[in-house]
Amino acid sequence: MSEIAKLRQQIELELVAMRRGLSGLSCGDARHAFIRARMDRVGVCQDRLAHHLGENDATLVVCELYIQAMEEMERVAETV
Repeated sequence: MSEIAKLRQQIELELVAMRRGLSGLSCGDARHAFIRARMDRVGVCQDRLAHHLGENDATLVVCELYIQAMEEMERVAETV
């Protein structure tokens, strides 16, 4: 697996964890800290991805993955 593919996968995992944190039972500071940690990790991966693709393309990749993760959250919420 290429470094770019690994970074995309890591970003997806962090966004899924973040999405689950948004819909989880925790609240307040714990929830905020959890989501913030995931976003920080996404940022680190984005920086590494920018090294390979350039900043604009790395930002596009992260935005696309974020949109996919949030759309999945909406689909799950609609079925509940």
